[in-house]
Formats: sequence, C-alpha cells, structure tokens
Amino acid sequence: MALSSRDILKQRAQRVRRRLRAVSKGRPRLSVFRSSKNIYAQIIDDQNGVTLVAASSLEDGRGAKGSDRDAAAKVGAALAQRALEKGLKDVVFDRGGYIFHGRIKALAEAAREAGLNF
Repeated sequence: MALSSRDILKQRAQRVRRRLRAVSKGRPRLSVFRSSKNIYAQIIDDQNGVTLVAASSLEDGRGAKGSDRDAAAKVGAALAQRALEKGLKDVVFDRGGYIFHGRIKALAEAAREAGLNF
C-alpha cells in the first residue's frame, strides 16, 4: 500500500523529533505548523507537556495574508519576543517535517534575529 503525502510528512516529523530528543538536553522545542493559508509556532516544554509561548499569523495586526514569508517572519519575531519576556532564550528548532526553506526558514531567521538561540 502506498503512503499518502500526509503520511510521509508525519513520518518525517517523527524522525525529526526523535533526533531532536537526542540533542535537546532539556531545552524547550520551537515547533512550527504550516497550513496553506497561515503559519503557527509554539514553544513546548516536552518534559511537562505544556505550551509555554505561542504565536500565529491569525493574530491581530499581522496583516490579511498569512501565507507568505513576511507573515512568517512577523510570527517568528513575535514568538521570540514573548519567549524572551518569559526568560526563554535557548530552544531547539522543530521544523515539523517541512523542508527548511521559504516560510519555515523566514520564521527561524526572524526568531534568531530577535534573540532566540537554536
């Protein structure tokens, strides 16, 4: 039986998370979800199973279009700002099975520029 593209994405995401667990050393995980119209990011404490900080392109003031690199960069900057306010500086980046390109890369670079280390 052939796997669907969604199943392949899930397998890739699990593989990425398995590798991250090996190197995370207790750091929280910056997880990214990309839909066709918006982008979402959250910082998760996997030891306690709690979302510490979240941001998305659906929030007010982010503009009408959430599916471009500019919106992803704004989400990354907003997430980093909120994380720094809570005292989170070091995270591990979980690209969630997506290729590190385009919107995912823009979000990561904006978060780095705003002060997050990963």
